[in-house]
Amino acid sequence: MSDDMVLKGPAESWVKQVDIPAADPTRSDQIKNGVSWLLSDDQIKYRAGGYVEYSRTVYKIVDRPGLDRGASIDLQFDPSRHKVTLNHLHIIRDGAVLDRLGDVEFDIFRRERDAEKGVFDGWLTAHVNIDDVRAGDIVDYGSTYEITPLVGKDLFFKNFSAEWEEPVALIRTSIIWPSGQPLEIKARGTQLKPAISSTGPDTTYLWEIPNPKPVNVEENLPVTYPGWGSIDVASTANWQSVVDAVAPYYKPATVFPSAFAAKLDDIALRHPVPEDRMVETMRLVQGQIRYVSLSMGAGSHIPRDPATVILSGFGDCKDKALLLVSSLVRLGIAAEVALADLDEGRALDQHLPAVRDFDHAIVKARIGTKTYWLDATNYLQGGKAHNLAQPDYGFALPLSSTGGLEKMPSPELTSPSIQIAEEFDFPRKPGDPLVLTVFSTYEDADADWMRGNLASRSLSEVSDTYLKYYNKQYPGIQTVAKPEVVDRRDGNIVSVKESYRLPAEALAANDLAKNFPIRAADLGNSLATPTIVRRTGPISLGSRLYRRHKVTVRNLKARFSGESMRNIVTPYMSLKVSWSNTPTQFQVEWNFQTLATEVPAKAIADYLKTVDDVADEIRWQYDFTYEEPPANVQLSDPAKEQRQAIASMLLLSLLVGVPLFIAYRRGKRRAFGS
Repeated sequence: MSDDMVLKGPAESWVKQVDIPAADPTRSDQIKNGVSWLLSDDQIKYRAGGYVEYSRTVYKIVDRPGLDRGASIDLQFDPSRHKVTLNHLHIIRDGAVLDRLGDVEFDIFRRERDAEKGVFDGWLTAHVNIDDVRAGDIVDYGSTYEITPLVGKDLFFKNFSAEWEEPVALIRTSIIWPSGQPLEIKARGTQLKPAISSTGPDTTYLWEIPNPKPVNVEENLPVTYPGWGSIDVASTANWQSVVDAVAPYYKPATVFPSAFAAKLDDIALRHPVPEDRMVETMRLVQGQIRYVSLSMGAGSHIPRDPATVILSGFGDCKDKALLLVSSLVRLGIAAEVALADLDEGRALDQHLPAVRDFDHAIVKARIGTKTYWLDATNYLQGGKAHNLAQPDYGFALPLSSTGGLEKMPSPELTSPSIQIAEEFDFPRKPGDPLVLTVFSTYEDADADWMRGNLASRSLSEVSDTYLKYYNKQYPGIQTVAKPEVVDRRDGNIVSVKESYRLPAEALAANDLAKNFPIRAADLGNSLATPTIVRRTGPISLGSRLYRRHKVTVRNLKARFSGESMRNIVTPYMSLKVSWSNTPTQFQVEWNFQTLATEVPAKAIADYLKTVDDVADEIRWQYDFTYEEPPANVQLSDPAKEQRQAIASMLLLSLLVGVPLFIAYRRGKRRAFGS
């Protein structure tokens, strides 16, 4: 691409050049990757139809690794709304300032980071390789972006961090804005306030943060918890301003290609109940329009016409949401597009309004007094209106309603959404194989996930994945048949049956039958276990889980007990176990639930111990070769009376269901699945 897409020239006259501060020597041990940050200076000034942003960065390369990180510059921009100028590039060496701007050559390329997901945003990167940079040099560069928003030209929003992970001598942000348009400010995780001054028609908002203490960015934080201090600055505090800017582009279409219109008419004819019409129309849009996001330029916020989407056969969340809304309205169902954020949506109410707060579009439909949230980008979704797995992204902003953000309901789990039942049939006679049959049932959102998973993989691949899992526990196990899948789509239940055999020689190898593992799969295995060192924030547990795992072992020759198994119940999770036995069968059932969406910092140590306890309690080993002694055994040993007494005790223990052999048999092996 041509390098004249990025210009070279001086900064505008209103820009203030501040002195380069010195680094704090007491924080030199916290420098990462050989770069010591000295200055981050952002200066913004209002301009009709947009604004201008000057950014200056100064850092020192302290050692050889710093050359890999600091000997080049990347300026990223959207050519549809950004005009970029590199204002200066200086190398400061031994106190002398070396001007390198004249030597700069831009290598401009397009890097689509999410192309494999079907997302293309059109952003470009202007790469500058800085010649002759040495350890000990200070790099100082500044650039100006002239920004013209494509949607909401009168809306301004800026967010900046008040703390960094690494030492920085000074963070500075100033905004010059017309006094007649006062800006809104919302701090999150910090008490910092700006210095506000007025000169002529303008007001300047200035934040200067010298030598902020580096923040320890913690893993697995809830999005509602501020992991570091940040500040929002916006031209409005009213979410309706965002609606007013975006809604004109999301008016329902009334004209459709004839073939698609015929499909809608057929749905209306076959499904007189509005709820059924809604579900069938949702499935039509989900299934007929594949996901591709051409989010270049205005396409980042403005949907394409539904007729164009239908004829092309593809669209992104905006396109599909508007098409679904248009289709529902045609069928007499009230519907509107709503904006959401897939990752940060639960914290939207903690931020000031901005178009950039959102990265997703969904649908809000209303039938009578009931509200339904629909995601047209889902695929192969099951269920009817009463059992539809609706998305929960925290908050959403409907585009034709008034009242601002709306809280999306979180699903309530009253029964397990995943149930696994493993049935082990031990051989009845020598030489026969052990037979394992596995029944897996997925419901609600997990059924939608499993349906998509099965559609994206071959049945052979699925079978191989399952076989590898069981082969780790039972070496030599073999698949008897491909998995059998039953999909009750309207009930939103997917069932999978697996069949295996373990040859007699494999069962005998390495005393597997004497140390036979049983375990519950994926009960708490995915829970976060971050380090507790220097931890101050809570841990996110994500969406609620409710899962059940049952193991049945048949054709045994003794009663086996689960009396050493225990329940684990805390305010954050619950593992409840039940077991039963007969002279030939042993059965264990685990039920696991998360009871909260996060764990407060003060409870993390107990939580981590509970996670370990759960992992232990779902993994057991049994000696299934054990046989009950015959009731009429004749003892002729000299110590006959003593052994008779022991045998009587053993028989008594078996009758009450607490066999003495359990004490030596019990074993919890972390090696399985760890």
